[in-house]
Amino acid sequence: MTNKLSPELIRVCDANLNRLREGIRVIEDIQRYAKNSKETAAKLKKLRHKTKLPNYKEFLTYRDSINDVLKSSTTDEQAREDTENIIISNFKRAEESARVLEEIFKLSDTDTSELFKSIRYELYNIEKEILL
Repeated sequence: MTNKLSPELIRVCDANLNRLREGIRVIEDIQRYAKNSKETAAKLKKLRHKTKLPNYKEFLTYRDSINDVLKSSTTDEQAREDTENIIISNFKRAEESARVLEEIFKLSDTDTSELFKSIRYELYNIEKEILL
């Protein structure tokens, strides 16, 4: 799966896998605990579990969070207006990360690329269900 990817691209994938899971988890927990929406929380949990890849330790090998050149938060990232703003921000984070993974995996594994494309489109649908 990742044998055709450079260490730098595996690092990109690791960061985006984390970002994708974290974004989904924030929305999932708001739907579960704040909104008591069992159905939506269950959909998000199932979707989050789809992001698990078999070679997790390989991604860890190339992680370098200490030297991340943009790890400091921006002013926009430090403030949220309300719960809806948190949900929107985390949907965008997750959707963007799924797109990055979809594109990078086109270099090494089209099945995995298609998995992340399907995750991205499922996120679009759930976003519409929650926000409209």
